[in-house]
Amino acid sequence: MAELRCRKVLGEKEERPNGEVDWQHTANSDSSPEDESGIGQTNSPDPISGGDTVPESDAVPESDSVPESDTVPESDTVPEDAVDSSLLGAEEEDKKEEVENMSPTKSPSSKSVILQRVVKVFFGCLAAVTCGMMYAVYLSTYHERMFWFSTRQEVERELTFQGGSAMYYYYYKHMLSAPSFEKGVYDLMRDNRTVSGQTINAVETLSLYPELITSLLYRLTWSQDVIEPVYFYIGVVFGLQAVYVTALFISSWVMSGTWVAGMLAVAWYIINRSDATKVEYAIPLRENWALPYFSCQVAALTGFLSNNISSAAEMFCYLLMSVTTFTFLAVWEQSHYVLFVQGLALFLLDTFDLVPQRKMADIHKVYLSSLLLAYLLQHQKTDLLTSPLLSLLIASLLARYFQKNMKKGPLVARLMKILLHFYLVFTTAITFNYVIKKILNVDESDFTLKFLQVKFGLNTSTDFITNLLLCQEAFLAPTQDFFLRLTHASVLPFYLLVLLVCLASTLHTIYRRLSGEPMKLNLRLEDGRIGEQPEVIYHVFHTLLFGALAMVFEGLKYLWTPYVCMFTAFGVCSPELWMTVFRWLRLRSIHPVVLALILSTAVPTIIGFSLWREYFPRVLAELSELQEFYDPDAVELMNWIKSQVPTAAVFAGSPQLLGMVKCSGLTVTSLPLYTDVNLLKRSESAYQVYAMRSAEDVYKLLTAHKSSYVIIEESLCNEMSPAKGCRVKDLLDYSNGHVVYDKGEMYAFSKHGRFCHEIKMNYSPYTNYFTRVFWNRSYHVYKVNSVISFQY
Repeated sequence: MAELRCRKVLGEKEERPNGEVDWQHTANSDSSPEDESGIGQTNSPDPISGGDTVPESDAVPESDSVPESDTVPESDTVPEDAVDSSLLGAEEEDKKEEVENMSPTKSPSSKSVILQRVVKVFFGCLAAVTCGMMYAVYLSTYHERMFWFSTRQEVERELTFQGGSAMYYYYYKHMLSAPSFEKGVYDLMRDNRTVSGQTINAVETLSLYPELITSLLYRLTWSQDVIEPVYFYIGVVFGLQAVYVTALFISSWVMSGTWVAGMLAVAWYIINRSDATKVEYAIPLRENWALPYFSCQVAALTGFLSNNISSAAEMFCYLLMSVTTFTFLAVWEQSHYVLFVQGLALFLLDTFDLVPQRKMADIHKVYLSSLLLAYLLQHQKTDLLTSPLLSLLIASLLARYFQKNMKKGPLVARLMKILLHFYLVFTTAITFNYVIKKILNVDESDFTLKFLQVKFGLNTSTDFITNLLLCQEAFLAPTQDFFLRLTHASVLPFYLLVLLVCLASTLHTIYRRLSGEPMKLNLRLEDGRIGEQPEVIYHVFHTLLFGALAMVFEGLKYLWTPYVCMFTAFGVCSPELWMTVFRWLRLRSIHPVVLALILSTAVPTIIGFSLWREYFPRVLAELSELQEFYDPDAVELMNWIKSQVPTAAVFAGSPQLLGMVKCSGLTVTSLPLYTDVNLLKRSESAYQVYAMRSAEDVYKLLTAHKSSYVIIEESLCNEMSPAKGCRVKDLLDYSNGHVVYDKGEMYAFSKHGRFCHEIKMNYSPYTNYFTRVFWNRSYHVYKVNSVISFQY
């Protein structure tokens, strides 16, 4: 009876006889709303010292009723310490239940929390957009200072698009000069003016959707009278770079919970931009259009994997992830390889049961639907059907169907099931990919396999194309300077520390999952389990996989470095990461939660201040200095081509130079595309002008591709690189068998002299086949005679 009286006085939930649940309050009927909601209310009067009685209307049934007396009989009294403990326990339990069941519309304190969140999100988004816009303005200003872009002629502006990327800008100009958008698209889909002797679908072959959309926007926005076409083009690219850094900002913000991490990520990205992007010197490259969409996709995926997300936000992330995945596949021909690596990271999350099955099913739907739509958009392009991403998805679905109980059982049994799962998935994926390639008659896999064998030292080859690709900077291992730059910017040391903590916590989480312990969804700061957050685990696998590839191929550093900056900024600004470290160290002298909050603010502040002091003056100096990029010989060559060469002419030369020639609208024998084996073989024929071949052999190779002019570059003919073996003429000699070994040294030997040297002597038989029509210090242009004149 006494226990019941105490519970009544405390206001504990009690069932009425009719089954209703009511709160019994000891407060007056005119209590405030705060008291009714259970927040901000004062403690109930002590039942021992006296207080209000329980109303009769709220009394329990007769058998359990409480006497009407205001005092408790002496025989039924409870000791004071017992009452205090029961009071505290009941109050804590009541508060927890009330907070969980409380409607936000009923509590002013709940409204203030929502208001704080809205304000935080607003200022975070404002900071993200501001960082993106400032970066775009910085790129525009730096581009103008570097190239004097506004004072250049059209030809000189096009020459600033380096690395063979100028050809993409030509198609943008073509779309603007077409009578209508539909006519321009029709011409590009049946293009016989790009590669000699071939009619290609340029939209599909070169992934020209960015140029199509940009030209359409230029027409629809009536920008002809406001801005020049070239400024509109580069402005769109710079705008996408703003989206890129904004997405990195948001990814770091979502994982760490503070937008300070986003600002630090953007700062590191700008400082290390030479290793993070090519946009400064090759604006039209496909990756400059595609990677911003991939960054948005990663940000959406990060939010989608998070456990602390509402259903509306989850749906938004799902839709954004769907749109950006499809766009990424549409604008870059290599995108499905990038998504394959991402798919491997998600496959590991699913295999170790670190993400809900429902979310993995949704992600698979995004991948499959995006692949299907991109396949239809690109006119049934076989590359998407033979992509490793599709093979991985099919194999994962089949293996999951046959292994329905893979995630059940004791530790050893689950390990065995996981090993079997890996075996099933990868053998099925390889088999499916092989069968599809045989059905579609795709034989490029043999070249890829040969290339990888030579790259990893499993085989040797004299093939010119294979060795030429291996000598490209993108396929070489990163140099020591790359790591020194990252270390000097302080990002690499902190990255290794953050990765070590997150990886160790992730491995611990995997062990607990395999041991049968469920994932904890509502993590608290004091738990110190950074490795139980699915979005963090994904980024651990993401950075490890892309980092491993970047250690082999330097060109992939542009996929890895931006996320190194983002991941590191998240780590140093995350209280959960610091709390994880303190939990391992069993810190007791100082409250670990307080210290984690202090360090997650102090450390990024110190880093930001040091970066500001060292790099901000450099950035201002870059914007204030007037640099100069000018190639008068190339300008002279392009002006001569535009003024003196017939429009039906066909040019042969190195792929990078032909990309620049193509910007003049002429037909070329090859293009600077390293993913098309047929174009690479055409490039090999044009490169023979730097080999020890006879005039007749070179003439036959050039006329086979209907060449009417050939351009010889002095930089390739007289290349004096100290690293022998990667010069073009060395690779040609090695491929043609014009190599003699003597005492460990390699020498070139042939009965014919080097063509590019001999033709300059202007004697027969070279004058019989070729006529020099233009020359300067860097370039010699020879016309391929259609009628051979035998002069001696």
